[in-house]
Amino acid sequence: MQIKENVKSIRERVDKAVASSPFPLSEPHVIGVTKYVDAETARQLVEAGIHDIAENRTELFLEKQEALSDLDGISWHLIGSLQRRKVKEVINKVDYFHALDSLKLAQEIEKRAEHEINCFVQVNVSGEASKHGFSPEELEEALTSINALSRVKVVGLMTMAPIDATESELADIFGKTYQLKEKMRALKLPNIPCTELSMGMSRDFETAISNGASFVRIGTEFFK
Repeated sequence: MQIKENVKSIRERVDKAVASSPFPLSEPHVIGVTKYVDAETARQLVEAGIHDIAENRTELFLEKQEALSDLDGISWHLIGSLQRRKVKEVINKVDYFHALDSLKLAQEIEKRAEHEINCFVQVNVSGEASKHGFSPEELEEALTSINALSRVKVVGLMTMAPIDATESELADIFGKTYQLKEKMRALKLPNIPCTELSMGMSRDFETAISNGASFVRIGTEFFK
């Protein structure tokens, strides 16, 4: 495993995708998803220059955060579905939560949060039955309701493409999510700046960046 070399390669691919994008992008946040590796490997990733670290399960999130507590400058991302009963354990320890998928979850975060929480609202743009999140048609009403919650800040939208999506299907899904983000941003709701897009993983992050992603979640490509 050559983590430093993999980080360098991915940074170059990210830069190339940014350069080819029709959108006026700044450098996207490259999130290292460490759910399949141990804390020592995650430490190597941070030391190689990836300072955004993500886990998808509450228990692993808390374990990794404790194991790496001696390292400065890490932004912690929770990217998996969060059960309402688990909110109180973890929500005040995250810098970004990427899977706000229901109004009830938003209300539970509001109840448990000790400060404003940066959240991405999950949108099921592909329409897959297995995917969580709001449909595009539900989104405006949902965000209008969430706007009433003072400790839930919707920084943007998150979506995931089907694992077997073709390149054209990826571009369509990511492009539609960008348009939804712009539509929600234009509402100018005080707690819903909605300026960011969390989309793209190891298999499709370049296409996501080309369609406006500002946060990409990369796991296996760092650890191969």
